[in-house]
Formats: sequence, structure tokens, C-alpha cells
Amino acid sequence: MTRIGIIIGSTRPGRNGEAVAKWVHEIASQRTDVEFELVDLLDYKLPHLDEAMPPSLGQYSQPHTREWAAKIASFDGFVMVTPEYNHSTSGVLKNAIDYLYAEWNNKAIGFVSYGSVGGTRAVEHLRLVAGELQMADVRSQVALSLFTDFENFSVFRPADMHLAGLDTMLDQVVSWSNALASLR
Repeated sequence: MTRIGIIIGSTRPGRNGEAVAKWVHEIASQRTDVEFELVDLLDYKLPHLDEAMPPSLGQYSQPHTREWAAKIASFDGFVMVTPEYNHSTSGVLKNAIDYLYAEWNNKAIGFVSYGSVGGTRAVEHLRLVAGELQMADVRSQVALSLFTDFENFSVFRPADMHLAGLDTMLDQVVSWSNALASLR
């Protein structure tokens, strides 16, 4: 069965990303054609990139890198839940991405973002990174506003209008993940 990882792209205390990712997982898990798993970066103690060799060589020396590589390799595609910090994604998510190379290749990726302008600038940066990693980024994304989808900027209350966009993005991630299977 196709496996999609939903990555929580923030480790900040009081983060909004966990609630957003759980919402994505709850909706996604209603599907029967694919298996979804939450992947919390808090569970992977990845210091600032500490591997001597470039990730493209796949010669990982650190146990935390090998654990992270095994987790990412186990998926056919991804949904990244990302905050927007200073017109980009979080440093911890970028660091986690940069640890690996081949484990990301030929897999689909979709985005759910949040921030003052819906996190769209963070996703634009991540799309460039995904291209370099030979990932297929899907067109649809869910952009959540801190002003309208969060009460007091911290209690997640997504507008119903986001459900259709989430379903479309999930459909695209699943379709592309399946289409890329022969390349993996």
C-alpha cells in the first residue's frame, strides 16, 4: 500500500504545526487507498547538519542520520506542514531535509502552510528545494492564515473552505506517488 508521511515542520514550543498536522492526518486517514503517518521532527534529534560527507553520497556516519534516512525511505510521498518564518520555512525543517538526498528522490510532495499570509512564501522556497531533490511537488496546497484560521493566533480553527483544497492536494500527492513508483 502507498505510504505518505505527514511531516510536522516545526519544533518550536507552543507550535501551531502539531494541531495542523493532526487535522491533515485526521482527514487523510479517512481514505482507504493509502496509509498516512505523522512524522514529528521533535522525535528525531537532528543537530545542525553534522555529516562530513554530502548527503548525495548516502554515506551516513551518525545514528540519528541513519534513523532519519530509514524513516524517510519508508514513504512513497509526503505532505509537509510548514510555518512561515521570515518569508521562508523553519530552520529545523530545512535542516531535516538537507540531511538526506536519495531518500527524497522520485517521491511526490504536497504542502500545508500557515502564517500571516498563509505560509505561501515558505512553500515557494520548499518547492525549489523539492525540485533539487528530484521530488514532484503538486500544484494544490493549503494555505492557512494566522488571522482567520487560528483563534488568538494559537488555537487552530480551520475554515471549512480548506477541506476541498486539502482533498485535492491529497489526491494529487497520492496519484503522483503511485505514478513515480516505477522510478523508485
